[in-house]
Amino acid sequence: MTYHLGLTGSIGTGKSTTAQMFVDLGCAHWDADAAVHRIYGVNGAAVAPLQAAFPGVVVDGAVSRPALRAYLGENPNAFRQLEAIVHPLVSQDRDAFRAACTADIAIYDIPLLFENGTEAQMDGVAVTSVDPDTQRARVLARGTMDAAQFEQIKARQMPDTEKRARADFIIETDTLEHAQAQVAAIVDQIRQGQRDA
Repeated sequence: MTYHLGLTGSIGTGKSTTAQMFVDLGCAHWDADAAVHRIYGVNGAAVAPLQAAFPGVVVDGAVSRPALRAYLGENPNAFRQLEAIVHPLVSQDRDAFRAACTADIAIYDIPLLFENGTEAQMDGVAVTSVDPDTQRARVLARGTMDAAQFEQIKARQMPDTEKRARADFIIETDTLEHAQAQVAAIVDQIRQGQRDA
């Protein structure tokens, strides 16, 4: 019987690094961002509907993220339409992973887990968390966005305090060693629960 664990956390809280720690302990892993890359890729499920909805966002048979960003920048009301197209396709990808999963623990790496109600499909939820200064420094150190873009993304995400309040497990990602110890403890606790069931 597979235990389905949702993994979420605000931008810059170490979610991807933490997901890899679960994988290193033998857990299966589904990544929402990777699923979006798949459906945006050449012949991906989102290519035709997005081309129809937002002309010009498909380049060389794949959804161009820069073109899509530019379109959304000029048409901010299009976000809802984009989500209405993309979310069901991402859900199908996740359902296919779930149906094929044979691992004892499956990790679902979903940035907007609470925001889109997906926690209802999970047996438990783990949240990565770190202090705001560290979070901001990590994101800006990537060099992929400026402070204004960071604040814009953060504003679309549920506040860290609310995520922590709704989580079954909180993983403090202040250091790698601390995060690894917490992940190992969570995996042990879930596996012990499966043995006792």
